[in-house]
Amino acid sequence: MPDLAAPLIAWYRENARDLPWRHPQFGAWGVLVSEFMLQQTPVARVIPHLEAWLARWPTPSALAADAPAEAVRQWANLGYPRRALWLHRAAGEITARHGDVVPRDVDALLALTGIGDYTARAVAVFAYGDRHPVVDTNTRRVLARAVDGRSQPGPPSRRDLAAMAAILPTESAEAAIVNAAAMELGAVVCTARAPRCDACPIRNACAWRAAGYPDTGDDRRRQARYEGSDRQARGAVLRTLREAAPAPVPAGSVLGDWPDAAQRDRAIDSLIVDGLVEASDDLLHLPR
Repeated sequence: MPDLAAPLIAWYRENARDLPWRHPQFGAWGVLVSEFMLQQTPVARVIPHLEAWLARWPTPSALAADAPAEAVRQWANLGYPRRALWLHRAAGEITARHGDVVPRDVDALLALTGIGDYTARAVAVFAYGDRHPVVDTNTRRVLARAVDGRSQPGPPSRRDLAAMAAILPTESAEAAIVNAAAMELGAVVCTARAPRCDACPIRNACAWRAAGYPDTGDDRRRQARYEGSDRQARGAVLRTLREAAPAPVPAGSVLGDWPDAAQRDRAIDSLIVDGLVEASDDLLHLPR
């Protein structure tokens, strides 16, 4: 396998975006919150929400001491609001189990609510400087093209971690840079629809380029359209309850003019099942 690490490190040092969570003093709690927020959400949308969140809750215990409803309200329009509840629960677990300090150990991180393979390793690497492979969607695309010669990655699998581990340098600090560089490259150069291959630092080692950029297909799962979807209805219900909070709202007046009454009811029911909404005496409110 060609050496991808050296050109990635050199490129990253010259071209990395100045993002808050990349500052050395940002801290493990900030990194953890940022990783929760960045899941399927663009960087530009996350930064103002992240800053407001950390200003309000600078430690896990500060968040844990507040009501879950406040976490859902503060999450605002970031999308996938279950992440707010998971982060609130994880904050309580960090407070109770780890003395208000985000753990460093990957297994301890994996034991927290809402944390999977990616987030656990991202915190261990980017907050604490440990050596682990970190794989997100952008990284998977870079590996698919540079190493496997594919135009798009396949569905996520445990093999992704092994593929990333194979290109990491032995030294932990350099390995952390390579992890960040692969993610950055996929985000700004090796993009899904319009890759800028002439600007790529690993173009001379890229298997996809060497093969003539073949279209090898894309079997990733497609997300359903947002407009008119149940997700849109769920978001509208939560927005209504956030704006009314802490006061409850009569169930019949929540989205009373929604064009599809069955979809509205389905959205409310699913939010109750997810713990994002509570119902009592025909009133709806955020979780308390």
